[in-house]
Amino acid sequence: MEIAYWIVAGLLAAFYLYAGGKKAVQSQERLAPMMGWVDTVPMWLVRVIGAVEILGAAGLVLPPLTGIAPALAMAAALGLLVLQVLATALHLSRSEVRETGLNAALIVLAAAAAWLATAW
Repeated sequence: MEIAYWIVAGLLAAFYLYAGGKKAVQSQERLAPMMGWVDTVPMWLVRVIGAVEILGAAGLVLPPLTGIAPALAMAAALGLLVLQVLATALHLSRSEVRETGLNAALIVLAAAAAWLATAW
């Protein structure tokens, strides 16, 4: 179970570090071709979402790795799951049904990480 957690958490952490890092530092003009929704929300909110994704990635990896408050890994996974549910709702409200496939995959992975984090 522990190996499965590290595989899932590693994949999620890599994805969210990349995506969150882009949202946290790139301009709206650079993000718009990849993420059309950035034109409809304030840029401060895009930055907050990026920071949340980076913190979520750290929360998946650092607590179990250090042994300090490993329950935070489950909280991070659940937080990322909620984030993706909200992202799916945003895409559906914009009639972007095709873009929800990635969201669904990330929801499944975050749920798996939350479940696997309980095995310790």
